[in-house]
Amino acid sequence: MCMHVWFTKEQVEQLDKNKQWSRALDGSDYLPGMVGLNNIKETDFVNVTIQSLMRVTPLRNFFLIPENYQHCKSPLVHRFGELTRKIWHARNFKGQVSPHEFLQAVMKASKKRFRIGAQSNPVEFMSWLLNTLHADLRTTKKNTSIIYDCFQGELEVIKQIPGNSISEKKENGDNPNAFQITDVGSEHNTIMTETSRMPFLMLGLDLPPPPLFKDVMEKNIIPQVPLFNILKKFDGELVTEVVRPRVARMRYRVTRLPRYLILHMRRFTKNNFFVEKNPTLGNLVLQCLMLTDITVPVNFPVKNLELKDYIPLPTPKENEKLRSKYDLIANIVHDGKPEEGFYRVFVQRKSEELWYEMQDLHVSETLPQMVALSEAYMQIYEQQQ
Repeated sequence: MCMHVWFTKEQVEQLDKNKQWSRALDGSDYLPGMVGLNNIKETDFVNVTIQSLMRVTPLRNFFLIPENYQHCKSPLVHRFGELTRKIWHARNFKGQVSPHEFLQAVMKASKKRFRIGAQSNPVEFMSWLLNTLHADLRTTKKNTSIIYDCFQGELEVIKQIPGNSISEKKENGDNPNAFQITDVGSEHNTIMTETSRMPFLMLGLDLPPPPLFKDVMEKNIIPQVPLFNILKKFDGELVTEVVRPRVARMRYRVTRLPRYLILHMRRFTKNNFFVEKNPTLGNLVLQCLMLTDITVPVNFPVKNLELKDYIPLPTPKENEKLRSKYDLIANIVHDGKPEEGFYRVFVQRKSEELWYEMQDLHVSETLPQMVALSEAYMQIYEQQQ
């Protein structure tokens, strides 16, 4: 049954102040915005993505008011808007929502890359969804949209290519003038440097291989990786070696921070035979903790991630303030084996600053300290204003 739900601008502005529970028409109680989503069939990867995006206030507010995108022809945009309104509606039939119509639009728009009955990855789905919504919503004159307003940042990328790869570039018809020669000798000793600016919607953080130590009881210990260690990838100094499309040494520096920062811990590595999962806990702990069991609770500072302490940031323009402090608003975790496991998400309810754990239809309040219980896989941080 399709239900038309409308919000006024005044109602939208009051949403994050509302602490009241609602009663559904079937008699169940629920918190608007904190409703469970049906897992149609292995669609938990969609559910955790949707629940995370529902915490991004400007994105949610944009989609709650259909006039904002009434000229857009994309069924995906309209189904996403409908789903947003159902999740935040205070008069639902039930205290849960089915994302079925949205999933149908996803299957069609993604040409069945993401479909009911086939487990997929929230990072790939988030990336596809944000890029597709942006492409559908952007105005022709300016390449901008609510998606870019919320999530787009910018990186400076310095790429160094050894001489033997340069000849390959010439053969492939690439423009050699885009490069600056930094070391002239024989062609094989030459290193070419290319500097470019690149927009991003998400930053991928590389986890070190999980070293296993034995404790006195001969049990395996997985050490924790402090988040600032893996953020060093974006300090403009650390060299990342890449082999595709050709061998190169890369350095990345953040030149513009987005209002909402999406971080993705690269947990899954593919080799020729199977997918491996890295269990190293990429958590926001600023000291190395030895764990005998990866489910031991760890203090997770969900507030005041100060990026300028870890990566050099551009000097703000005149009359502008450097906003480099972030608070966590959503934390997606993966449990189980790479090819099988399942996803759940911790999200913050703004009106009371309370945290909830959501897994499909299951919604329960939790403590901020519990947010770091499992392996962080994808996180959304909100810039403090």
